[in-house]
Amino acid sequence: MKKSRGRTGRKRRRKHLQSFVDGVNCSNKPEYIKLKKWLKGRGFEDSNLRPAEFWDTGRGLMTTKALQVRDLVISLPEKCILTTDTVLSSGLGEYIMKWKPPVSPLIALCTFLIAEKHAGEKSLWKPYLDVLPKTYTCPVCLEHDAVSLLPEPLRTKAQEQRTMVHELYRSSKAFFSSLQPLFAENTESVFNYSALEWAWCAINTRTIYMKHLQRECFSLEPDVYALAPYLDLLNHSPNVQVKAAFNEQTRSYEIRTNSQCKKYEEVFICYGPHDNQRLLLEYGFVAMNNPHSSVYVSSDILLKYFPPLDKQRKAKISILKDHDFLENLTFGWDGPSWRLLTALKLLSLEADEFTSWRRILLGDVISARNEQQALTITAKICHFLLEETQHVLLQISQLKRNKENLKNQLALVEALRLEDLKILQKSAEILCNVNMTT
Repeated sequence: MKKSRGRTGRKRRRKHLQSFVDGVNCSNKPEYIKLKKWLKGRGFEDSNLRPAEFWDTGRGLMTTKALQVRDLVISLPEKCILTTDTVLSSGLGEYIMKWKPPVSPLIALCTFLIAEKHAGEKSLWKPYLDVLPKTYTCPVCLEHDAVSLLPEPLRTKAQEQRTMVHELYRSSKAFFSSLQPLFAENTESVFNYSALEWAWCAINTRTIYMKHLQRECFSLEPDVYALAPYLDLLNHSPNVQVKAAFNEQTRSYEIRTNSQCKKYEEVFICYGPHDNQRLLLEYGFVAMNNPHSSVYVSSDILLKYFPPLDKQRKAKISILKDHDFLENLTFGWDGPSWRLLTALKLLSLEADEFTSWRRILLGDVISARNEQQALTITAKICHFLLEETQHVLLQISQLKRNKENLKNQLALVEALRLEDLKILQKSAEILCNVNMTT
């Protein structure tokens, strides 16, 4: 008897583990129990989604029933959503309304998050704040060693992001000081730079789009940010489609799926057709095998293979600049982009062909020599970027051994660079085949 009971117990346990083979159900963790109870008190009906830990995407939501196309994934009542209305109806409201010049909707939300986090147990939003990430991996949070290994132009954009958040902090200090009557501690210790960086990342990586009417107490920046507890546990996949919007009838933010999802699988939403550089910049992660991913060619690399003594060089660069052909030149999974090839064809024009530059921009073939030269240089650029990527990957693996504290940040840059490597290898293969056929 004992044996057979043990066997069925094992069988049942195996079946139960099989249900969650991709993710471990976390809904019994205290922080999620508290969050669900808090949401229920604000009118949220329990959905078929459960918090889970997935081996490839980390924390996310799994479905306990199969989802069909057009099924409602989640419906979050307005009362659960954190917007500038929430901020204005809090103790911060009167301070925001009388502050001149007006603060931006973004700063209002950042201020609210910092103040509520500081309030701890007293915060009405504590159950939500407790499940927000403690740290983020947007470029603004990355150490210099990690940022320096990012590809151009992402490295430049990362530095711009850092400058922008620093400027946001600097320009908001006087407003933060005006909130002193609300705090026992000095506002400088509550609203320090790292608190603002955390709040800014929380909003930048997690908000849904909800348009609000322009209000006089805010600056002219669009008031479109909203934080959506529980809903923001949904991860991004470039391969799914969803319909997401605020429903005026039900006064809820609703997400419907346009793809099927099996029982106990992770439910994904799509943040948009973003490449990995954009995903890392805005959300602090990369998606493997992302169909939208690209490797960018900077103008320096573009011009590297053309003779500096070419009499028309200046004019060619000027034409490319005027027609916006010096940016967004890429290699993708299907090889070099049309924009990249067009720029290279224009730069490859001989002196006697130069007057035909307009035809190049229209996609015409000028000569077999011009086509071949552009392809040859494309292949050289591809190989240059391949070697550079391999070199950076080597640097990353060495740094990972020496800098334990940067392991997670370096793993993120490595994931981006490995995806670049795959794209460049595919592009090199495509160019090799094209060269063989021509």
